[in-house]
Amino acid sequence: MDTKIAMNPNLLVRYLQKPASEFTRADIVRYCEENEVEFVNFHYCGWDGKLKTLNFVIESAEHLEGILSAGERVDGSSLFPFIEAGKSDLYVIPKYRTAFRNPFSEIPTIDLLCSFYNRDSEPFESSPEYILHKAHLAFQETTGLKMETMGELEYYIIADDEDIYPVADQKGYHESAPYNKFTNYRVEAMRLIAQAGGQIKYGHSEVGNFTHDGKIYEQNEIEFLPVNIEDAADQLVVAKWIMRQLAYEYGVTLTFAPKISVGKAGSGMHVHCKFTKNGKSVMLKNGELTDECKKAIAGYMDAGTSLPAFGNPNPLAFMRLVPHQEAPTSLCWSFSNRSALVRVPLGWVNNGKDMASNCNPLEKHSAKDFSEKQTFEWRASDGTADIYLLMAALCVAARHGFEMPNALEIAEKTYVGVNIHDESNKKIQESLEQLPDSCVAAAKELAKDRAIYNAKGVFSDNIIDYMIKFLTDFNDANLRAELGNDVEKIMKLVNDNIHVG
Repeated sequence: MDTKIAMNPNLLVRYLQKPASEFTRADIVRYCEENEVEFVNFHYCGWDGKLKTLNFVIESAEHLEGILSAGERVDGSSLFPFIEAGKSDLYVIPKYRTAFRNPFSEIPTIDLLCSFYNRDSEPFESSPEYILHKAHLAFQETTGLKMETMGELEYYIIADDEDIYPVADQKGYHESAPYNKFTNYRVEAMRLIAQAGGQIKYGHSEVGNFTHDGKIYEQNEIEFLPVNIEDAADQLVVAKWIMRQLAYEYGVTLTFAPKISVGKAGSGMHVHCKFTKNGKSVMLKNGELTDECKKAIAGYMDAGTSLPAFGNPNPLAFMRLVPHQEAPTSLCWSFSNRSALVRVPLGWVNNGKDMASNCNPLEKHSAKDFSEKQTFEWRASDGTADIYLLMAALCVAARHGFEMPNALEIAEKTYVGVNIHDESNKKIQESLEQLPDSCVAAAKELAKDRAIYNAKGVFSDNIIDYMIKFLTDFNDANLRAELGNDVEKIMKLVNDNIHVG
């Protein structure tokens, strides 16, 4: 028995007895016929990064075959602000590998993510999803490697305070029920995301936990497993849609906003990165980070000031990126240090020891190597980001590192082994380049680094120009100084952006 099929939470995988990557049009039609499916939904992301939906009633097998083959027309100018209304028609074509059973519809329904195509039946060059595809293709052609990523979705649930089993302010990390009030929500969200094809690592409560004005604000996190970077982006956009819809059914507010109150833990959308060759990790060799890994990190250091243009495209994002909040502000990397821009988390080095058999004396010693689990983590980005553009930018920056002749020197120069926010390390902190402090500053850094993103035709000049204008129009260059400690003004900014991303 193939346990990857038998235990897979995706109902289509179990029924069709094949992995989602092998789904065909005929498979989808057969599943719908044999399971009395009545509706098909197409999903795709517009410029705001949110999942859009187009509903179809299935009239017959032939009708379904036509929908899955030809796709449908949509108004691109309503989805992307840079498209002229007179040239706005786009096609949306379903990606069969993304099919899943809709977990919310009482009517049996199959949902699929779509790609955009233009009037010449060519991929729409400015679609964020296609930009990511181009970025990964260029990375593979340049390095001979594939890139995998895994996202961390940090979020707050806002609900009426029950005033029972309280948790101390900012002490919610890994709390269990009943102190963690929304364990059941998190578990249900994980179950539904997994059924939709999301490969989840784990879920837990996070640090942020406080009450205010009769409401409880509880921070949680769902973290994913490393998969092909393009699939990782698809999984995250579906996950955010599922989590919001489930929160609506629970009657609570869920937000991915990077900051929701003054002096409280913010929410990031950290991205772990991993590189493979022929299906094998190239992150470690003899227990040490490889040159490939260090070159990619160097790319992130060199492009570090412009990456927030994609990872933090909202003024609220820069309320989180301040010192002493476990959020990065300086261009450096480190092992296990959460104040660094890039963190190499604790890995499973193959040292001949077996912790499981040590913990469980009845188990025989195993020499199994778990070093394949090693990743490194980009910590600046947050939930305001367009996930496809962020992943594309990270992929480009990693490739840039491989192309830099002095990459290993930069990696050595930007490594910091201490907490840079500790007063005793102030000189080290002052010697490091700083992240931008506003959308306007991020736009200037993007203009400076545009050649990195333009290379190999990944990001077009039109998209870079639009991003620069989009960010500059926030006019937030002095916003942090203007807001100061004015709680009322800060909370207005928070409330205006509570559902961004």
